[in-house]
Amino acid sequence: MADTHDDATRRDFLHVASATVGLVGTAVAVWPFIDQMNPAADTLALASTELDISGIEVGMAITAVWRGKPVFVRQRTAEEIATAAADDKADLPDPQLDADRVQKTEWLILVGVCTHLGCVPLGQKSGDPKGDYGGWFCPCHGSHYDTSGRIRKGPAPLNLPVPPYAFTSDTTIKIG
Repeated sequence: MADTHDDATRRDFLHVASATVGLVGTAVAVWPFIDQMNPAADTLALASTELDISGIEVGMAITAVWRGKPVFVRQRTAEEIATAAADDKADLPDPQLDADRVQKTEWLILVGVCTHLGCVPLGQKSGDPKGDYGGWFCPCHGSHYDTSGRIRKGPAPLNLPVPPYAFTSDTTIKIG
């Protein structure tokens, strides 16, 4: 009888050991497929961008790159700020207050991709056409954006998006 008990114990051990080895083997085989779903290292590297804005004078704009997309950073003039605030009351296709689009009224930070077909609007350089509302103009299909990046005229359905950003100091912003 003792022999039967030892056989049952040995058999139970073999079943548990085999199941454990099978589970570990399956996990080792499946892990590469799960791991490949994580973002690539180059994508993670672009997840955030720090930008020194100390060299941007009033009325100037620069274009930075974040996640492979252009980001427009403009230090607005007092006139541009006043115009944007006054346009809050206009009939906007995508209504949004200027105050909701900026953290500091003088700094406007936008993803510079037209919301119609993904073109890059003009208006960053001093000689560029800025459209009927003094902001940006997408010549591909005629979308006009105001000094807050809101769509005012043309086929674009939405305002230029505001990326997540934070001021890490008076002269540095972190986008993303």
